[in-house]
Amino acid sequence: MEVILTRDVPDLGGAGDLVNVKAGYGANYLIPQGIAVLATTRNQSRLAHERRRIEALVARERAAALEASRRLQGMSITLTKLVGDDDKIFGSVTTKDIADALADEGVKIDRRQINLDSPLKALGVYEVPVKLHREVEAIVKVWVVAD
Repeated sequence: MEVILTRDVPDLGGAGDLVNVKAGYGANYLIPQGIAVLATTRNQSRLAHERRRIEALVARERAAALEASRRLQGMSITLTKLVGDDDKIFGSVTTKDIADALADEGVKIDRRQINLDSPLKALGVYEVPVKLHREVEAIVKVWVVAD
């Protein structure tokens, strides 16, 4: 099934791209969510006209991401966790914990934008990348300390 993306989709394509996806993914997720439209001849001709609108939308999203990146760049958050032997924490620090801590600081970030390879399971200082846009990434310093 060929669809035209109206927004950027990670690992699939950018806004305005013509992509080939499986029928179920396109019909059950992309099109109902408004992320894509069916690639009919009418929609393809309309795409040329809408490309300017999509490019303007992407430019606004990029500008908002750059602004959020400036706010996040020097930011440092501290998370306190209970500690056992050998300074190992009980549980772990996940992307949800980091997103909640950032929200407490006044920066709302979706937890899926935080690129954490694996949950943090030890005390220390970590530099965690936050992908705000396909071209914009910020680094947040996360301090995991004992409670």
